[in-house]
Amino acid sequence: MNFLVFLGSERDSTPPRPARLGERVAAACAKRLTANNVEHKIVDPLEINLPTPFKPHFSYARGKAPRALEDLAEQISSADGYVMVSPEYNHSMSPALAHLLNHFGSSLFSYKPSAIVTYSAGQWGGARAAVNMRTFLSEIGCLPVSAMIHIPKAQEVFDESGLYLAGVDPEQWDGYLDRTLKQLLWWAEAANFQKLSGTTDVPGAFTRTPTQRNAPD
Repeated sequence: MNFLVFLGSERDSTPPRPARLGERVAAACAKRLTANNVEHKIVDPLEINLPTPFKPHFSYARGKAPRALEDLAEQISSADGYVMVSPEYNHSMSPALAHLLNHFGSSLFSYKPSAIVTYSAGQWGGARAAVNMRTFLSEIGCLPVSAMIHIPKAQEVFDESGLYLAGVDPEQWDGYLDRTLKQLLWWAEAANFQKLSGTTDVPGAFTRTPTQRNAPD
């Protein structure tokens, strides 16, 4: 299994403090994936040079997209599942995460699961963003598993490298994170088994226009 962990924030300023709180959460998720023998890569939007003005990967001729888009498209296509880490902006998912994911068509994500992980510096843990994320992720084809991770006051749980801070119960937190991540692993393995079984009766994701999923006239 190979997962991508999307760090859904590019804000590196304060307040609130600390800056780049999502790095801690993404790193903590990555550590639990390692503990469960799952290969993974963290995708940080600050490390990706997206084209300006906006032009998605699928709008370029084949092989003509910028290198950064081409590389990430290949990683998305080859991944077995996705961990989507997001703060909450106005009761919605991070605009940075939505902007990044909107560069890629649903055919790259289809028939693979995702896990929703939200966080905040305050008491709500980004839970309201998760409602919006379920719709968004389902639309691009990587259906979220039922369990979710919400981390309030994440700066009091993880240090800069994603390790637990003093006073945090590692066993309880490992169990909480693993509940979602192991669901993700189960569904990813099931989807991969189905693909490897040679099943051909699979509706294709639309590749050019949303009208491909319209009802007949």
